[in-house]
Amino acid sequence: MEKTQTVQGAGQAAAVAVEAALAAPRTRPSNYPEQFALRMAGREKRPLGDLFGLTNFGVNLTRLSPGASSALRHRHSRQDEFIYVLEGEPTLVTDEGEAKLRPGMCAGFAAGGTAHYLRNETGCDVLYIEVGDRTPGDEVTYPDDDLRAEMAPDGKYRFVRKNGSPW
Repeated sequence: MEKTQTVQGAGQAAAVAVEAALAAPRTRPSNYPEQFALRMAGREKRPLGDLFGLTNFGVNLTRLSPGASSALRHRHSRQDEFIYVLEGEPTLVTDEGEAKLRPGMCAGFAAGGTAHYLRNETGCDVLYIEVGDRTPGDEVTYPDDDLRAEMAPDGKYRFVRKNGSPW
């Protein structure tokens, strides 16, 4: 089976279908400042939406090795997020507590809602799809860490301390 199917248009080839598990993983595992990025060891994201030039929302195929976390516990001011578990049994950690998820389960996080992240407390990998919109002006708060993120005009997050000083 082919890894990618392409279509020609406007002078260049664009992917129309790919085998998600074969998509290239991010070259940098995390965009957090270094001391926080180290906590993302064992997380691998394959950005799928970017392969198709999607700009309104992002889609990642994410794998968590045993002991890994999806992110720091966080909430977005303007961005909605959604996850769908494909394999494994991650623990969803939110402001309300913890819940064990299993394949076929999904969860959504409305902008400004509960702070959240996934943690793999099992001996097997966890695989899930994550979807988030790319609303301009989004800010991210991290209740457990001295960290805040602001989306810059280029669509990339800039990290500062909670008092606004740079990292």
